[in-house]
Amino acid sequence: MKIFSHLKKTVLGVAAGLTVLTSGAAFFALHNGNETVQAATVSNVNNSEVSLQAASAIAIDATTGQVLYAKNADAVRPTASMSKLMTIYLVLDAIKDNKLKWDQKITPSEGAVKVSQNTKYSNVPLKADHEYTVRSLYRAMVIYSANGAAMALGDQISGTQQKFIDLMRSEAKKMGLATAEFYTSNGLDNGDVGSDKYQGASDSAMNKMSAADVALLSQRLLKDHPEVLKTTSITKAKFDNGDTQTNMENWNWMLKGLSKAYAALPVDGLKTGTSDAAGANFAATVNKDGHRLITVVMGARHNNDQDTARFEQTQKLMSYAYNNYTYTNIKSGQSFKKDSQLPVYHGKELNVATKTKGGTHIWLQKGVDAASLSGKVQGNKKLYKKGGLQAPLKKGQTVGTYQLTLKDQPLVYVNGATGFKTQAVTKANVKKANIFVIAWRAVKGLF
Repeated sequence: MKIFSHLKKTVLGVAAGLTVLTSGAAFFALHNGNETVQAATVSNVNNSEVSLQAASAIAIDATTGQVLYAKNADAVRPTASMSKLMTIYLVLDAIKDNKLKWDQKITPSEGAVKVSQNTKYSNVPLKADHEYTVRSLYRAMVIYSANGAAMALGDQISGTQQKFIDLMRSEAKKMGLATAEFYTSNGLDNGDVGSDKYQGASDSAMNKMSAADVALLSQRLLKDHPEVLKTTSITKAKFDNGDTQTNMENWNWMLKGLSKAYAALPVDGLKTGTSDAAGANFAATVNKDGHRLITVVMGARHNNDQDTARFEQTQKLMSYAYNNYTYTNIKSGQSFKKDSQLPVYHGKELNVATKTKGGTHIWLQKGVDAASLSGKVQGNKKLYKKGGLQAPLKKGQTVGTYQLTLKDQPLVYVNGATGFKTQAVTKANVKKANIFVIAWRAVKGLF
């Protein structure tokens, strides 16, 4: 077996005819005060509209997490070197926290060196008596999916592979990756890393995730460390091993200038992954006209090392998303004819009008009008007294949340959520009523 182990501001919907199956729920909060409503894991969305030759797949908006397509997206499958997305994330976290520095020198461990010399795997050969910079090892891991380099970086961060795997597991839990299983830092099977295997697990244990969780991990990586694209987009580079150099061509053949590049789809990341058990995997990202998507294809055909099936399926998935949806901005400050008022306790007025705070964007399926957006406001009970918001209130004060829906499209999120919330603010000041008005209302049974 020859293995080259590579690899929500919020969101509205997807077209009619979708199917959402339940599994575990995974909450993923988004930015700008917006958040999703927790629900079951996404499985199938519009999967009948694309004849995709892969075991599982998903396409999402990179910012909001809106699901445009999903096929068996909650199925847990081997990730192979797509596992390195987590290792990449933790390396960039360590750089950000000053626990690692790009020019810092690392002497690889015996285990990392041994794996790096194994020609069955994607690698740059490391030497036990040579120092390598964090930057050189990182580039080798990201561009060429070098397995030994990933181990060397993990060792430097945590001290041992065992501790680094524990860190990967802990971070996965924080991210809400309910299906994630990690045993190695690089995606090889547990027994393939020799004495560095994860204790208490079998040699055959392998890293696994669902396509939906790979998409969530990719989304988090791009959100927290957008600089990763500077490296994932490099097509070719050299690795300096002291007296020799290794030519590295990116395994992502959809990058500009490589064999499966498409001019209409400017792909600039992220990570491939291949093994006999996994088939061919690819977590990709593309930014077309300023609108970035993340796609994940798992279990595509892999007849040999030159098989391009995963890239062809990714191209088909990306083209479907861009050709069948319209990217639409939703402005801040919206209110609705119904359900936009909240009661006020001891206010000069008995109710206060509200509006949305913060805009967002959605992908509308062709034929769906953004005017079908509707919302219902829910007050923050912490601000309530005896059934109403306590006066006085200031204009623009955050007083609750809007539950937003789109009449002609169901809501589907990458974490399986089926609701959309954004902050609600007051449209005007509300002064406190005087004591005579308050007394009269008490007689009448009003606020």
